[in-house]
Parts: sequence; structure tokens; C-alpha cells
Amino acid sequence: MAKAYVFLADGFEDIEALAPVDILRRGGIDVKTVSINATDMVASAHGVQVKADMMFADADFSDADLLMLPGGMPGAKNLDEHEGVRTALVRHAEQQKLIGAICAAPMVLGHLGLLRGKRATCYPGFETELEGATYTAEPCTADGNIITGKGPGASFAYAYRLLEEFKGADVVEELKKGMMYGGEF
Repeated sequence: MAKAYVFLADGFEDIEALAPVDILRRGGIDVKTVSINATDMVASAHGVQVKADMMFADADFSDADLLMLPGGMPGAKNLDEHEGVRTALVRHAEQQKLIGAICAAPMVLGHLGLLRGKRATCYPGFETELEGATYTAEPCTADGNIITGKGPGASFAYAYRLLEEFKGADVVEELKKGMMYGGEF
């Protein structure tokens, strides 16, 4: 079973973190939320308290198939300033493993040089932080081992695209039908 870790920092965007967790778990991916705080409780940008599955210090990302960064402010800034997160992302990228970032969070990848020569999207206004990338303005952009999303409204498209990497388009289409995504209600 594929394994994913979602980094949570105070100020994360609720839907950008939790919609992908939900969709990936429905799709059969083992997803763990990881607090980078001093406690396992993390406050979203909208004041929702979430208890993370684990603390950053207790995690071993060597078994990770996917590392994910939700956006939101100051959540994305907090992720960008966390040396452990930065180190984990670089190691993961060196192995050409999948990395997902949405909204403001692609700036973390840009600051690390992980977007050089790649196409990427992000929340409008953060384009200059995507160092070396070609900004697409698409809701979701996949380029090699990096998948980026534009913002809260793209959370489902982003999550389905991540799931497709592991389970394929047929599984994603079935899940979309079951979740009544993009069809008649």
C-alpha cells in the first residue's frame, strides 16, 4: 500500500489539507498527518483544531511514496521555515518520489530549487516564489514527480490527480462517481 505524509503547521488551509487526506484514504492510500508544532494539535487558518496522527520528530519518511504540503497562511510560511520539512523534501526529491503542494505551499518547493525547469501552479500572487518554474495558472499541474494545485477550489482536482499516480485513472473515475464529483447531483 502506498504511503503518504501530510505536513500540518498552524495556519494550514483546511480544505487543502483535509480533502486530499480524505480522497487518498478513500482510494486506499495510507495517509498520515504530521504536526510540525510542539504538540499534535494543529490550528487551521480558520480556527479548526486538528489532531495530527504523529509528530514530526517521531516520523521516519524513508517509507514515504508521497509528501504533501497544504497551503494557507501562515501555514505555508511555517512549513517553509521548518528545517526538518525542508530536508525531508530534498531527500524525497533526490529519489524522484512524488511531492504535492497546493496554494501558497509550492513556494517551499521553489525556495528549495525543486521546481527548476518544471511547470507549476500556485495561488495567484505567489508566482514569483516558484523559482525556476514555468507558472501555468492551471487548477492542477503535474510535471515529473511534482504535482501542484492552485488553491482551495482546486483541492479535489489536486487530490484526484495525486491518487491517479498510485491507483490509475479508472480507480479515480469510480471514486469521483461515488463522491458525486463533477456529475449530476
